[in-house]
Amino acid sequence: MESDRDTAMAAIRSVYRITGRINTGVTLAETLQLIVDAVVDGVGFGVAVVNYLHPDGVYEAVALAGSDEARATLLGSRYPAAELDSYLERAEWWGQLRYLPHDRHSDQIHSWIPDEVPGGDGVPEDERWHPLDALFAPLLATNGEIVGILGVDLPADGRRPGPFQRELLEMLAAQAGIAIDNANLVEALQRERQHLAASEEAFRLAFDGAGSGMAMIGLEGLDPARLTRVNPALCELLGRDPAELVEMRVADLLHSDDLDRARLAVASALTRKGEPLRDYEVRCVRGDGAVIWVSATMSVVAGAPSFGIMQVQDITERKANEADLVRRASRDPLTGLANRDALAAPLAAAIRRARTGQGHSALLFCDLDDFKMVNDTLGHDAGDAVLVAVAERLTGLVRPGDTVARLGGDEFVVLTENVGDDLARAALVERVERAVCAPVIHDGRSVRVRVSVGVAVIDATIDDPGAALRIADKAMYQVKGHRHANRSSERMTHRVTAIGERTGAPGGIPLLRLAEAETAQ
Repeated sequence: MESDRDTAMAAIRSVYRITGRINTGVTLAETLQLIVDAVVDGVGFGVAVVNYLHPDGVYEAVALAGSDEARATLLGSRYPAAELDSYLERAEWWGQLRYLPHDRHSDQIHSWIPDEVPGGDGVPEDERWHPLDALFAPLLATNGEIVGILGVDLPADGRRPGPFQRELLEMLAAQAGIAIDNANLVEALQRERQHLAASEEAFRLAFDGAGSGMAMIGLEGLDPARLTRVNPALCELLGRDPAELVEMRVADLLHSDDLDRARLAVASALTRKGEPLRDYEVRCVRGDGAVIWVSATMSVVAGAPSFGIMQVQDITERKANEADLVRRASRDPLTGLANRDALAAPLAAAIRRARTGQGHSALLFCDLDDFKMVNDTLGHDAGDAVLVAVAERLTGLVRPGDTVARLGGDEFVVLTENVGDDLARAALVERVERAVCAPVIHDGRSVRVRVSVGVAVIDATIDDPGAALRIADKAMYQVKGHRHANRSSERMTHRVTAIGERTGAPGGIPLLRLAEAETAQ
């Protein structure tokens, strides 16, 4: 089964790939249709409609994807901006989105209502998408002005969208607003060219007035790839004066680590005979030294001499959002610890080190003994407080190179390097036990839990991360079983350590040794 991280990355790549197509529309109508098609293809909704805001202050449903019935009902519907804004005032704010639940539906605005929501069978009622539910995303131009409203319906799984799907919709809506703004600009420029007969003045208006950075680049002569003309948006983006920029080459603006890759991309574009270099992502260095991510599209204009026209957009925030989504896909949302997927890499590395003679590591499988009682008697808020406290205490016990992860529920693991002997491992387990059983103060109450710890030694007999986890888990359950069997004697603490031995260990699976240490209570 594909991991949550892989699923998240696949969804992100799909949305970014689709948003690239949005900007290929030649006309405004094509762009609007590409937007709704992108929502249905890549974000998981069955229906999408764009209500475009005309210059006279009237919204019109101009593009729809996903349902012929909805298209016949909605396309061409017009609403004064004040009416639609008033209708949306009843909606809940989901980040930049507006969610209008079915109990707030009214007939104030002409709408399409599906007969049923596919995929809703088996979905709890409080999570199910209702036929009268509606979700809207404002579409904003680069200057922040609204250019339309994107409405979506029929989520593919029949559920109200969760945080991840909402964020994907927000990201696509942000790109869609820019695409509409660019399409409006393109159509405005086309109308202008009709009046000015494609004169230099029309080009100057388009070039200098574009909301995104633009540059003309020389491609021939003794000093190719030098900027010959730049617009104000590019100067603002790169934090440099026009006179400074036109004395620079493209390579002078790029991050040093991206130079070779960028040169290959440009060389490849020049050999494709007019096919543009589209949506190329690269790092640039601003005049103040700050590093930003940009998306660049370059078209080669044949002539004597030939030159390139490059359009550049700042995607630094988008890249940060992508990194944040990846981080959240690998972290436990409650404690901030690594999750099971994120544990796999350091555990595999520890196994490689052991098998190449670079030292042994220890995997501690920690299970809270009394956690269910905390949840049942004090509530889940108290349980969450205990889990967060345990995570902080375990993190405080380990060294910077070690790993603490939450596998789920009340199960934690600690992976620590170069714990070479039984005494050192026993001492670490004792520290874990003392740290975890210290009281947690929640709402004025003192809450205590105990922990059962099983230890797997990562030596040359461990073949894979799953085997290490199974051995530590088995050791933990032996600890828990002996503790239960000796409940009447609180002075005994049992630990099980899995110690790998090639001799007598069938199939290379480490043997289990039980060690008992009597401690004062």
